[in-house]
Amino acid sequence: MAVVETERHGQILVVRMNRPERLNALNTEMRTELARTWTEFREDAGLEVAIFTGTGRGFCAGEDMKETLEHKTPGGKPLALENPFMSGALEKPVIAAINGFAMGGGFMLVEQTDLRVAVHEAVFEVSEAKRWLLGGYNHGHLANLPYALAMEMALGFRFTAQRFHEIGFLNRVVEADALIPTAMEMAEHLLTLPPASRVNTVHIMRQMRPAIAPNMADLATALHDHGAKSDLMESRAAFAEKRAPKFKGWNDPEDRNRLPTLRD
Repeated sequence: MAVVETERHGQILVVRMNRPERLNALNTEMRTELARTWTEFREDAGLEVAIFTGTGRGFCAGEDMKETLEHKTPGGKPLALENPFMSGALEKPVIAAINGFAMGGGFMLVEQTDLRVAVHEAVFEVSEAKRWLLGGYNHGHLANLPYALAMEMALGFRFTAQRFHEIGFLNRVVEADALIPTAMEMAEHLLTLPPASRVNTVHIMRQMRPAIAPNMADLATALHDHGAKSDLMESRAAFAEKRAPKFKGWNDPEDRNRLPTLRD
């Protein structure tokens, strides 16, 4: 079973993440296949618009914690920057059809799209704070939300589709059976526009979005040195084992030299 499935509808490509048993969590195979799929979409002159969705109850649950714990690494691999969808090198418009949970990296995928349709049951969350991850690149994506709401999301609060629609993050909220048809209607509208106008308008509008500060990733890396590393793996283990975490904070002897001194 392919972890990424595609369907061609004339000039429209439906890209579907397909790991429903893991809520379409991003493991290495999924990241690799998404990078290949978006590269092929970009280079295919017969395709003009994409619809990005998932199989099952989740759009994308973000990083695959199970794979991370098996590899015993404190952080997952970043979303591949050679992927034109993530790097900003994809000129063609992408419509998100959000069928369920969009968490962590899954929220980042939604934020990268140009138009967004979600089912009423969709839930959005940035989980980095819960996993003791200061993803500068991830948090930079929150710049597209009002500050108070960005702070709320950065600290791990969940947002419903209805609330995101009210603040203008989503274009439509629909019933499940109307999700793909609504996204297809939007895609078909885009195809009625002159090609150059469509591409140039999307490009101009993308420039209006707040840019991620160049130092965000460096700042996050520096602040990681102030963190209790044992808590990071404990948070991830607790998530995978479906139990409450037992944090040590800086009480772990190995972490005492990491007490925060943010003035530095």
